[in-house]
Amino acid sequence: MAKKYEQLLLKNQLCFPLYACSRKIVNAYQPHLKPLGLTYTQYIVFMALWEHKEMTVGQLGETLMLDAGTLTPLLKKLEKDGYVTRTRSKEDERVTIIKLTDNGADLKEQCKDIPSKVAPTLGALDGDEIAQLYALLYKVINS
Repeated sequence: MAKKYEQLLLKNQLCFPLYACSRKIVNAYQPHLKPLGLTYTQYIVFMALWEHKEMTVGQLGETLMLDAGTLTPLLKKLEKDGYVTRTRSKEDERVTIIKLTDNGADLKEQCKDIPSKVAPTLGALDGDEIAQLYALLYKVINS
């Protein structure tokens, strides 16, 4: 390949190993989430709500770096399944507040061991390397 196209070689792309690693990690969650009827995206919504109890769709989107077009159908399904409620803010009708139901809160118990079950996916890294990777990824995300 000509030198001027060197930057197009897959082996020279940072995006590819990030993409492949992300897929590997997300796929490691599937065997643990599938029996609960959850996708990875639904799982991270629950993690945010377990932490904050109640959030606006905007706050949830900002926290998870997801747009409303992704969140809205997902939240409608979680509401239909009895895990969350969606209500309009009394102060601003344009704002939708998402709140866990008792069923949504109870799901936390069923999910509590998932992180430790998925941890071996990063088995090639020691604790310091995981901390470094975490810091570097957030450095890129926040730049």
